[in-house]
Amino acid sequence: MSVMESTATMAKRGLVMVITGNGKGKTTAAFGQALRAVGQGYRVCIIQFMKGRKYGEVLAIEKHLPGITFYQFGLDSFVMRDNPAPVDVELARQGFEKAKEVIGSGEYNMVILDEINVAVDFNLIPEEEMLSLTRSKPAELDLLLTGRYASDKLKEIADLVSEVTEIKHHYNAGIKDRAGIEY
Repeated sequence: MSVMESTATMAKRGLVMVITGNGKGKTTAAFGQALRAVGQGYRVCIIQFMKGRKYGEVLAIEKHLPGITFYQFGLDSFVMRDNPAPVDVELARQGFEKAKEVIGSGEYNMVILDEINVAVDFNLIPEEEMLSLTRSKPAELDLLLTGRYASDKLKEIADLVSEVTEIKHHYNAGIKDRAGIEY
């Protein structure tokens, strides 16, 4: 393979990207990446785990972004880390099955698995299954995984890892969540 061929092949190679950390903005960054990709003609699928609310991003996709396919697998309530409800486990498993289907379909240039790191950390999805799916993705597919608690193994196989760190949060000053900021 010539240097020119090698460069072209690398330019088409899909990336594994991870956005993790305890700060606000991981999902927001992922949706921004989706917007950038759609702007370049990509077909994007977002699968959201452990969330059931119609966040502003979801409403915008439904109204204005037909280039993004969106699935949500979760309830509009917190999941108990050490004692998840059976429905939370079932919804996460359904989301993971959808992720396998979507990743293998060849329909998309980018797939975003939002909050999958939390679903793995909470043992809703076995880590080894998620790592296996990540390793076996189509070569040209860009895969973005978000959520706190990304494992060291995931960070190791990723091409890009960004950590969002909380320095200050308005909740600590008693300011409540609001539309357009948190949802």
